[in-house]
Amino acid sequence: MSKRTAVLTALIPALLSTTVGFSSAHPAPHPPAAVVTLTYDAGAAGPWADSVGQAIQNWNDAVHNVHLEPASTPGSADYVYEATSGWPQTTLGPIFPGGSGDVQLGQQAVDEGYDATRITAHETGHVLGLPDDYSGPCSELMSGHGPGTSCTNAKPDAAEAAQVDSNYAPGMAATRRQHHQVVIDIWSGRALAVPR
Repeated sequence: MSKRTAVLTALIPALLSTTVGFSSAHPAPHPPAAVVTLTYDAGAAGPWADSVGQAIQNWNDAVHNVHLEPASTPGSADYVYEATSGWPQTTLGPIFPGGSGDVQLGQQAVDEGYDATRITAHETGHVLGLPDDYSGPCSELMSGHGPGTSCTNAKPDAAEAAQVDSNYAPGMAATRRQHHQVVIDIWSGRALAVPR
């Protein structure tokens, strides 16, 4: 019996360190995919500065493949926010690093009673490549003015976040051309798209 115990004592550590062909229940983690960083300049946003900050946070909390952050130097941003007296309008994306997007935060929509943060987050959605869907519910950010002035939701829904993540999936920057279309959101009527 002591020979068997000695053999088992020697074999058990050897067996425990040997791979027998079973796959691990927890596979090795994959390195995270490269996140696209888009920079913005809100220096001309004026009274919209707080709305820009909240809209950026809402998008950064919702998506994984793109991250929005302030540009380190003026003039180096991939897109800019600026306060205007007209209707909101935006370069339709997706904008990629090195792009030249423009988000005009129009006071006319606020004057009609629409929420400034919802407007800002909606216009940022255009920069990220999302079109309007005015027939959508309030929970859908890109429904814009469709649900009326009582709608203040400024967060993208899961489908919108998934579409943005798809727009910025690894390798997409190399296959996408920069858009040169501006979406004019007339929050009391229908949107117009004008080529640039």
